[in-house]
Amino acid sequence: MSEAENTQSMSGQTAAAEERYRLLTETPIPQLILRLSVPTIISMLVTAIYNAADTFFVGRISTEATAAVGLAFSVMAIIQAMGFFCGQGSGNYLSRMLGAGERKRAEEMAATGLALALILGVVLAAVTILFIRPLAMFLGATGSTVEETVSYLRIITLGAPFMIGQFVINNQLRFQGSAMYAMVGLLSGALLNIALDPLLIFVFHMGVAGAALATVTGQLVSFCVLLSGSMRGVNIHPSVRNIRFTPHYLFQIVNGGIPALFRQGLAAIATVLLNRAAGVYGDAVIAGMSVTTRVMMFVASALIGFGQGYQPVCAFNYGAGKRNRVREGYFFCVKYGTAFLLCMSALCLCFAPQIIGFFRDDPEVIAVGTVALRWQAAALPLQAAVVITNMMLQSIGRGVKASITASARSGIFFIPLILLLPRLLGLRGVEMTQAMADLLSVAICIPLAAAELRKMREDEKRLDFPLQP
Repeated sequence: MSEAENTQSMSGQTAAAEERYRLLTETPIPQLILRLSVPTIISMLVTAIYNAADTFFVGRISTEATAAVGLAFSVMAIIQAMGFFCGQGSGNYLSRMLGAGERKRAEEMAATGLALALILGVVLAAVTILFIRPLAMFLGATGSTVEETVSYLRIITLGAPFMIGQFVINNQLRFQGSAMYAMVGLLSGALLNIALDPLLIFVFHMGVAGAALATVTGQLVSFCVLLSGSMRGVNIHPSVRNIRFTPHYLFQIVNGGIPALFRQGLAAIATVLLNRAAGVYGDAVIAGMSVTTRVMMFVASALIGFGQGYQPVCAFNYGAGKRNRVREGYFFCVKYGTAFLLCMSALCLCFAPQIIGFFRDDPEVIAVGTVALRWQAAALPLQAAVVITNMMLQSIGRGVKASITASARSGIFFIPLILLLPRLLGLRGVEMTQAMADLLSVAICIPLAAAELRKMREDEKRLDFPLQP
């Protein structure tokens, strides 16, 4: 490339970067969040489809197969947790750096976050394969489900590096404002997964192994498409030359990503404890609780996608010193997120038996799932304030506070409750634990959000009326 062409290319990239800066700092907040959240909502629904598709098709095999996939979901949740840890940790920081005009630091963080993710994926896959049968038993597998659980896990964990990597690139693209590229990447893999599931399970008679192979193939395709998207336009291009495993970058990944790790990791632990508590009552109860979990994840994924549309707005404007836009976006998301969840709650309360029966037509599974789904649906509207608060704290670099809010629902409250309520109330305690944890989580989130929003308002006043020398 000639010097003139190189100068022209750099000028074009600068103009595109300036245009993105104006988009994120000047577009009216409702319009901007809606613009960014539509692709992220689709992306999160796609992630939920990954989880729900296997449950739906495996549910046509047997109750034991449904239970096996539900048990293996804990490991998938840990893999996803690693992806969100590296992806949101690096994404939050690079977005703030772009808002502050520090593109070089953003490029180094993008490369470092992806490299760390791939390393963690290889390590996690190796450890899981090495201890796969004891792990299946620990997750709650019984004599009737252990072989199918092992079969599913063995294939799923081989795709761990690609699964973690795709979540990292997806989050980094979102935090740059390229939500459309992120959506296309995940959507391509999900559609392939859905197409392969019935083919491998029923045509090639591979059973739960076919479901796992379909999922891994979809993850590999998503990773490749997302990596290609990150190389286009003004997006930061991951490069080996920019990898920096320095204390500064590693700390920033931990600070920004630990809330996501707590949220996803504790959800995995909570699922293990839930399955073990449900396993006392048989495979049908495990299957019923597993289906309920997938349904609620599907509903919550739309809210999370909406909140993820707010995250780049929050991080970028916070880095640019525009606190008023951070606050405006927070209240906008809480208001409309709560309204959406109220509608979903009503639907789940009214049609719980039909929803559970769609996944597994077993009277015992439907009976358990119906009660559990109605309990969780009753507390569902509370999640809007919890999720948006967590995302705001995480995006502005409040790692400790964000970790507390991320841990509340599946850790601080759920773990003690799942150990206590089934002992006191039997099966009813298993069915109602998550709803009780959701109710208590709000008590932690509201004070933390109020304190941070008050501080932002005070910062705005200081900017408007600076002290005179």
